[in-house]
Amino acid sequence: MELGGWIYIMTNYEKTTLYIGVTSDLRSRVYDHQNKIYPDSFTAKYNLIYCVYFEDFQSIEEAINREKQLKKWNRSKKETLINNFNKNWNDLTEVINEWDE
Repeated sequence: MELGGWIYIMTNYEKTTLYIGVTSDLRSRVYDHQNKIYPDSFTAKYNLIYCVYFEDFQSIEEAINREKQLKKWNRSKKETLINNFNKNWNDLTEVINEWDE
């Protein structure tokens, strides 16, 4: 399932660090993070391999604007967003991988 763009939030096992990203291909981007395709990246350095949140948008521009908005939020507001979407902060990779191409 692919639309114009996605924003997503990655975290580590301890749920101590959050990363907000934007992409046009959520499945591939989550795979990249989990497999540390870019070993010098922030997500690789902090072992951010769990996707705990995502939103889809009709255009990549909308997704980029939302990413910029979320990055300005404090930790508490980001946690509330995740909790309302994914109460237990489960890794959503399996859900994402089940979508049709």
